[in-house]
Amino acid sequence: MQIDKQQIVNMLKSKLQSGDRGQADQAEQQLPQQVDTDNPQHQQLLQKFGINLQDLIGRLGGGIPGM
Repeated sequence: MQIDKQQIVNMLKSKLQSGDRGQADQAEQQLPQQVDTDNPQHQQLLQKFGINLQDLIGRLGGGIPGM
């Protein structure tokens, strides 16, 4: 599944406290524009930022075209 990087960054920002945006900023710099949830390298990056793949799909599933 392809997910736009900005959706992931927005999700990170919404769940982090306002003073702790460093992780979201890092994700914005390091994630590719389109994150492929089936790509092991992309999965590793998501884990690095504390993003559970199933949680991500559950939260964004309604907002992803084709879902």
